Amino acid sequence: MYQGQSITAAGMLDSGAAISVLPHSAGLALGLVWEDSHRPLTLSGNLSSVPARGVVLVATVAHFPPVQLAFAWAQTDQVPLLLGQMNFFKEFNVCFFRSQSVFEIAPAQEETT
Repeated sequence: MYQGQSITAAGMLDSGAAISVLPHSAGLALGLVWEDSHRPLTLSGNLSSVPARGVVLVATVAHFPPVQLAFAWAQTDQVPLLLGQMNFFKEFNVCFFRSQSVFEIAPAQEETT
């Protein structure tokens, strides 16, 4: 969600990705304007030649409460919505059960002292 606009999208959990990535058309559907984004980012790997801008969105994952997630808004649709290390894994605990080919997601609990 961004400034009252929302979309429903399926994303891929990518524990090897440094940052979450938002495809260009998803950003446009949310009302983001490329020319208004002044936070350029440099992507790596097979996206190293793709311009990107940093954006913070409010996201609801499954039935959990909404959280703020940082994304690299890529200027391409040749990438799916990726949920990476920054900051998805700070907001959610993820447990992989490789032998069963499943994983579980739960909101991260804030530590109390």
